[in-house]
Amino acid sequence: MRSVLSRHRRLLAALLAAAAAAFGLAAARPRAPGVRVLVAARDLAGGTRLGPGDVIVRAFPAQVVPAGAIGHAAGRTLSGPVRRGEPLTDARLRSGGLLDDHDPAAVATPVRLADAAVVRLLHIGDRVDVLAARAEGPLPARTIATAVPVVAVPRPGPETDEGALVVLRTGREQAAALARASVDSRLSVTILGD
Repeated sequence: MRSVLSRHRRLLAALLAAAAAAFGLAAARPRAPGVRVLVAARDLAGGTRLGPGDVIVRAFPAQVVPAGAIGHAAGRTLSGPVRRGEPLTDARLRSGGLLDDHDPAAVATPVRLADAAVVRLLHIGDRVDVLAARAEGPLPARTIATAVPVVAVPRPGPETDEGALVVLRTGREQAAALARASVDSRLSVTILGD
């Protein structure tokens, strides 16, 4: 055995040196920086509107980045509590609620339509014109709001003769006009095409 080792000593030494060099190069090779992920800088309560001090960036290996990881958090609101260091994903953020965060002039306006069956035809995102007609007299219906989007169609409550509720995104003046019209008129909608 000793003679076999002595004959192949140089070959064995060369192989071990090559292996050591390969391991050394692998260890010295720069690592990929990873994927930048926003994480909570501290424990945060549900309902927190995120600001710059609430999140930090951490690098994660690509294979462990959670699905739905977000790239922008400022001004968004948490749907539930988040622990320090937890990656922020779309599932942890409110979807914006009833209103578009980019339109500060918009308000969510609940409108009770006279015919409850009409509300069952509506879907979120539909655009409608709101009409008001007085019960007495032959006056024509008047348009109160035009091309306003439906932002919520609440589940109907118990059957009543009072119609059904729908929530529209309007301006403040349109909301006031709708409130005035609902006092003495029956409200209905026409559904607009795309």
